[in-house]
Amino acid sequence: MKCRHCGSELKSLFLDLGSMPPSNAYLSADQLDKPEPAYPLRIFVCESCWLVQTEDFSRCDELFTSDYAYFSSVSDSWLKHAADYCRMIGKRLGLGTESRVVEVASNDGYLLRNFVAAGIPCLGIEPTDSTAAASEALGVPVLRRFFGEQLADELVSDGYKADLIVGNNVFAHVPDINDFALGLVRLLQPEGTITLEFPHLKNLIEFTQFDTIYHEHYSYLSLHAVQSVLQLAGLRLYDVEKLPTHGGSLRVYAAHTGSAHALAEAVNSVLQEERQAGLLDIETYRAMQSRVERIREELLAFLHEQKRAGKMVAAYGAAAKGNTLLNFAGVTPDLLPFVCDAAPSKQDKFMPGSHIPILHPDHIAEVKPDYLLILPWNICEEIIERQQQIRGWGGCFVVGVPKLEIIG
Repeated sequence: MKCRHCGSELKSLFLDLGSMPPSNAYLSADQLDKPEPAYPLRIFVCESCWLVQTEDFSRCDELFTSDYAYFSSVSDSWLKHAADYCRMIGKRLGLGTESRVVEVASNDGYLLRNFVAAGIPCLGIEPTDSTAAASEALGVPVLRRFFGEQLADELVSDGYKADLIVGNNVFAHVPDINDFALGLVRLLQPEGTITLEFPHLKNLIEFTQFDTIYHEHYSYLSLHAVQSVLQLAGLRLYDVEKLPTHGGSLRVYAAHTGSAHALAEAVNSVLQEERQAGLLDIETYRAMQSRVERIREELLAFLHEQKRAGKMVAAYGAAAKGNTLLNFAGVTPDLLPFVCDAAPSKQDKFMPGSHIPILHPDHIAEVKPDYLLILPWNICEEIIERQQQIRGWGGCFVVGVPKLEIIG
């Protein structure tokens, strides 16, 4: 396999998580007895450009289907994050009724709804019908396509260019990252800005966030790698912010190479932090597998211990990261009888691979589990706040990553 960005031969394995189905391929009851596709989940690091990437086994149209079940608006904290961003960026760039905003992978309109409310013209690009329909219901215009250089050229030929292009948690999801970056260049006004948010590889390694790895994430991004990808396309980074979202993310600001945007000191500062953290040292990557296996062993030991003691452990949040954790650990319904989730799109379905049923959160009060395992640990505080009721019967919260922790 060659590096998706620079074309160098990939020789260094970062992680091997075995074979598992796509993490957002939730199952209906009539699918449980049918063959379930599964692909190896092996991650390599390129020692030339330091792009961390999955091995090639699945196509994006097999992962991002018309009934894609991830809806961004389910999380209150994510809605607030999006609203805060829209207010900030509108003021920073002076966006108004004559501006044009494009969001790539606009999902269910969680972000662009704010620009609609502000009267700023916008366009969502979203290939999955389920989320696009939800976005359109909010008054957000949506183009149901995958984004890349070809689509950008079509829009430009129709006279459309953007003053702001937003890409939240999509840069890691594209199989051809160079084509995606070229599309950004084509669609951007000469003095326009691109902002991209993505989980920071530095945090993934430092806090052993291996459950953020799944087939839908083709890349795991450092600022070094992102800078290389954007430079090849004709873009330059001019600012970067650290965000608490998704266990620690970066928001980068990019513009055309010859634009007037001044370079912020934060760019060089984060690049230096990555060097000091060993992100340009192959030994940093080779040490990850044993740490991940320890987490698996801790979780399985806890689940078996509670089963022997006659205690019930349930889970909250049918998140993709939860599917990676459960499938890597081989957790089955006898150890974890159900997962609750607030998204109607997931309820009454089954977790891929493990086949654990997904139920409405009201089920928690009905059966009163002794422990509630929080799978989307990135919104742990939000879930604890919503599910305070379990403390009334002596229940406790549990997280499994980056280590097993019981929260009374």
